[in-house]
Amino acid sequence: MASEEASLRALESLMTEFFHSCTTNDRKREIEELLNSFAGQPGSWRHCLYFLSNSRNEYVMMYSLTVFENLVNKMWVGVASEDKAELRSCLPKLLLSQHALLPFFIRNKLCKVIVDIGRQDWPMFYHDFFSNTLQLVQSPSLAPLGLVLLKMTSEELVCPREDLSVARKEELKKLLLEQIPTVLNLLTGILETVWDKHSVTVTTPPPSPTSRETGLLVGDSTPVGLESESGTLCLLALECLAHLFSWIPLSSSITPALLASIFHFARFGCQLPVKTKPLPTSNGDSSPGSLLANGSGGQGRTGQMVGHADRARLGVMAMSCINELMCKNCVPLDFEEFLLRMFQQTFYLLQRLTNSHSHTNTHSVKNRLQELDESYVEKFTDFLRLFVSVHLRRIESNNQFPLVEFLALLFKYTFNQPAHEGYLACLEIWSIFLDYLTTKIRSRLADRDSVLNRYKDALVLLLREVLNRIQFRLNQSQLEELDDETLDDDQQTEWQRYLRQSLEVVARVMELLPSQTFSILFPVLQEDLDIYLGLQQFIVTTRTNRRLNITAEADCRKLHCALRDLSSLLQAVGRLAEFFTGDVFTARFNDALAIVQRLAEVTCYGSQISLYDVEMAVPSVLKPDLIDVHAQSLAALQAYSHWLAQFCSEVQQQRDQTQFVDLITSSMAATTPLINGKVPEKLLLSACHLLVSMATTVRPVFLVSLPAVQNVFNLITENHNHRLPQEAHVLVCRALSNMLLLPWPSLPEAEQQWPSRSTSHARLISSLTHQYRLLPRPPDHHPTSKVVLQQTLCVLKDIVDSISGEATKSRQICYQSLQESVQVTLALFPLYIQQPDVTDEMLSFFLTLFQALRVQMGVAFTEQIIQTFLSMFTREQLAVSILQEGSAGSKVVEKFLKILQVVVQEPGQTFKPMLPSILSLCMEQVYPIVAERSCPDVKAEMFELLFQILHQNWRFFFKTSVLSSVQRSGAEEHMENQAQFIAAMQAFGQSFLQPDIHIFKQNLSYLEILNSKHKLYHRKLFRSSMLFHFINVLLQVLLHKSHDLLQDDITLALYNMAAVDFQAFYSSFLPEFLNGCQGLDPHQRTTLARNFTPERDLPSFSQGVYRLVNDLRFYRLCNGSLPPGTLKL
Repeated sequence: MASEEASLRALESLMTEFFHSCTTNDRKREIEELLNSFAGQPGSWRHCLYFLSNSRNEYVMMYSLTVFENLVNKMWVGVASEDKAELRSCLPKLLLSQHALLPFFIRNKLCKVIVDIGRQDWPMFYHDFFSNTLQLVQSPSLAPLGLVLLKMTSEELVCPREDLSVARKEELKKLLLEQIPTVLNLLTGILETVWDKHSVTVTTPPPSPTSRETGLLVGDSTPVGLESESGTLCLLALECLAHLFSWIPLSSSITPALLASIFHFARFGCQLPVKTKPLPTSNGDSSPGSLLANGSGGQGRTGQMVGHADRARLGVMAMSCINELMCKNCVPLDFEEFLLRMFQQTFYLLQRLTNSHSHTNTHSVKNRLQELDESYVEKFTDFLRLFVSVHLRRIESNNQFPLVEFLALLFKYTFNQPAHEGYLACLEIWSIFLDYLTTKIRSRLADRDSVLNRYKDALVLLLREVLNRIQFRLNQSQLEELDDETLDDDQQTEWQRYLRQSLEVVARVMELLPSQTFSILFPVLQEDLDIYLGLQQFIVTTRTNRRLNITAEADCRKLHCALRDLSSLLQAVGRLAEFFTGDVFTARFNDALAIVQRLAEVTCYGSQISLYDVEMAVPSVLKPDLIDVHAQSLAALQAYSHWLAQFCSEVQQQRDQTQFVDLITSSMAATTPLINGKVPEKLLLSACHLLVSMATTVRPVFLVSLPAVQNVFNLITENHNHRLPQEAHVLVCRALSNMLLLPWPSLPEAEQQWPSRSTSHARLISSLTHQYRLLPRPPDHHPTSKVVLQQTLCVLKDIVDSISGEATKSRQICYQSLQESVQVTLALFPLYIQQPDVTDEMLSFFLTLFQALRVQMGVAFTEQIIQTFLSMFTREQLAVSILQEGSAGSKVVEKFLKILQVVVQEPGQTFKPMLPSILSLCMEQVYPIVAERSCPDVKAEMFELLFQILHQNWRFFFKTSVLSSVQRSGAEEHMENQAQFIAAMQAFGQSFLQPDIHIFKQNLSYLEILNSKHKLYHRKLFRSSMLFHFINVLLQVLLHKSHDLLQDDITLALYNMAAVDFQAFYSSFLPEFLNGCQGLDPHQRTTLARNFTPERDLPSFSQGVYRLVNDLRFYRLCNGSLPPGTLKL
């Protein structure tokens, strides 16, 4: 005994030293080795039992429990049966005697060790494990401890880690499911008892009228107070239920009484705070006194009431339980009644949340929601989202559910949300509902009107309110809070996200109620437009400047709000453009024409009076507003380019084209003055994008002849001194090129005027590339040369890219114009090979050329380009480029590999002679450099190239005749280039041994495609010398758990490989694989082989693979934990 006491003191001293701030890392390592050595000794757990019983040092207790945990989870198989029995007896006794005194994390760890033992030994060797837990739950003083154990049992036995065989996992789940009715009855009893004890019926005279609070709950009652211990108990019971509901199926065990009890506690979240003294926390991971006090420990606090925060926590946990049930999409038919009951209870809660006639005072609904616990409101919103997305279709047709009234309450709940995030979450629910309604109407066109009429009023209300919520004149203070500068992961600001989500709801309503939406939106837009169009009268012009004569603070604020709103409403009008095209073009023509004419008028007005150039009172606020309105009016007009294109084809057959010509002419009159380097960039880019849409989407015949457009041609081709910013310059060049290259719609080939357009295009390109073609050779390394080179290639690449999907004629003219520039680029390439940023730009250009114009370029020239590249990319040059990971040089190699991918994908025999040299570059030059290194980007492109060579040129390797494929005879496969094929397959196999999960996923999918298209796994060479190697590698990957995210993909590939010859897989490969597995005894190998039943369907095979991998790992764990010299039977 004395020696154990001395060991305890020594351990306490060591632990204190280890955690002391002055202890060095070297000393900590020494102590750690000492502690690990002690823990590894046989029988060390006996000392730990003594330490745990006799020490109050938290470090010592935690260390002792870690030793127990390691013993149970990793060495249990090798522990003597009498020692196991002693542990099963001692640890629960220790817990019962000490739990009230232990810190909560020590008590939880001790509970975890006991549950771990139960996971290993219940019910065979630890038959009273679960019954003991249930007894604790039923004991008045020990119920909290029982609930902690019960929750842990649910967590650890249902989702155990790999320290169990599949058979044991299935057995545990089955055993627990048998106990569920008893467990749920006990938990229901706890919740009902507490509720009945602490509530009074509404017949008690309340402090203020409650007539409006009549709900759907029978026996409606309101708790006037809740004692601390009762609150703690209920919180733990609800935590248990939340976890149980996450895995048990919906069944009759979830009784109406249990459901009612949970909803009772969900009401706590709806209660407004009452000024009371806060209470100690009741969370399962809180201080031990408040949570798990036994009878004696809790006596001193009897009668202390739960505070608002703790009541709210009960409400949050109750909603978590409800949401776990709501998540279940698999609902048995006889559960319709159950769902209805749930939704009626929810309806009641929603009434309470949105009821502005509170007992305490006349709170507004918004104030009420603001004072409630934030987590509760979040959980409730989650519930509503689950209800609408998962269960609305089940409940909508039930006459007992008041769906329209529910939508009214949801409306109230949505538009009284205190925070923007909460409001947007509710808008998402409305979007889900609108999608559901749209889908329903499309599937029931016959009674479309009756369905719509049921919801029409609700949708109109929703539309009005959403439009109100985006207007600054109605909500300036709230909307100013939204950040409009910082970009999120989706490259939008908080304000832009808010506006976009709001406009998506508007668009969905428009789809259902087009005329109502238009009639609501247009007057609001008109109101703000009148203010904007009236600004001209306030401009005062002097000899030196122009000034906006609006200076009063109130007027400036009103103007600011009107401009912000006009900007938002213009975006709304643009978002609705899609609802005027297609089949409804004629029916809604007049409305669309009115919109487009108005937009053209607004854009012309903005460009004529150029308000961005006017001096004003508060330029930091109003100038960005005016620029934004002007830019948004151009963007809105651009959104109607598809409508204009349809209008264009409609009027092509008519004599009177005045309306259409006027629209295009005024649009260009509004656009072209803004294409100027002095215009603010936001406005300039909007104008450029509109010009591109007119040239690319609308394509009017007369566009290029308009004086306004001719001015732009002159600006770009003649005025090199006043160059536009690069992005704008590229867009304008694209628009001008497209005007000349793209065929005019609805006109025969003879009327396309190709000769004159071709001449004009050649002149345009010649002008754009003038300086580029005169670049000195060799380079003079002057900074401007590099700028000219990069800017010109950027423009040319964009021009080619924009016509890549167009007709042959357009591409022919484009290539004719570019021919000289392409030759120049090829000549310059070797001169700039040491400047990766320049070669990157050149290869980007060539990549686009190959993708769009390879037919026009011809075989000879294409071959010349590829040979030039191949000669430049020597092994040394590649090594230098690739090894600088993420550098410009590495990107150059990626682009080069992409070009080769395009070449090898070309059908026919055109580029087949180049395959050997491309394969050689891939396997002999690039692969050796990247094989053992990370280089993920280059490696991904190299494997894609390898895949495309195999996929698109299969006959380069397998010369299967048509006759033999039809006969499917067992004739010998004639194979060529076998060495290259084997090298490619080895490269794929090698990639599965490396940690990069993205390359692994990509290459696995490539093999699967090659198998589905070309029967790769069935090829004789693959079957005889590679198949089992690949299966072996993939199984080893599953065993090592290195790529667990791809478990399903790997299993599917294994199935397809095994399916080549199931007989050989089960009779030959599997025994061979198991014999090669280290750490197994013969009996375990036999068991593993026997348990993998020789099924041939995918689900059964997948289950077999899972069982094999899980049980093999389990056996290795068991064998590794046995003491040396143990006799295995």
